[in-house]
Amino acid sequence: MEKIFLALGSNIGNRQKNINQAIEFLSKEIKDIKQAHIYKSKAVGYENQPDFLNTAISGYTDLSPEELLGFVKHIEKQIGRKKRFRWGPREIDIDILFYGNLVLEKENLIIPHPRIHERDFVLKPLCDLEPEFIHPVIKKPLKELLNNLKEKSIITYF
Repeated sequence: MEKIFLALGSNIGNRQKNINQAIEFLSKEIKDIKQAHIYKSKAVGYENQPDFLNTAISGYTDLSPEELLGFVKHIEKQIGRKKRFRWGPREIDIDILFYGNLVLEKENLIIPHPRIHERDFVLKPLCDLEPEFIHPVIKKPLKELLNNLKEKSIITYF
């Protein structure tokens, strides 16, 4: 089994319910799930939209990275995610952040997620879970990446 980290975000509908439902569905293939605190943050990219609720989970899975991606996309669809536009609002957004220490770059799947080190709304929940986890590409602990961020959004506990 591989240790994985996923980020979850929602800014449409009952955001808390969307996240809880996603975690419930994820628990069918991810064991020993630990969830970070939930934070509220402003949207990135297209800013004229509601605030996001963000969290992260860690756990263990036997799914391959490609199977995990398919599983995550299926859950997003089950919860009602609709395609709108890039950086647009989402009922649920689930990103694969880390899959063990794997470094993988395919057309539809990049692990570790390429923008983690730029986003406090992802790093902060990850640090709740495992601040000493070493980013397999940057080779620094998550807490150091969070502390070194130049641009920080306003995130608050929800």
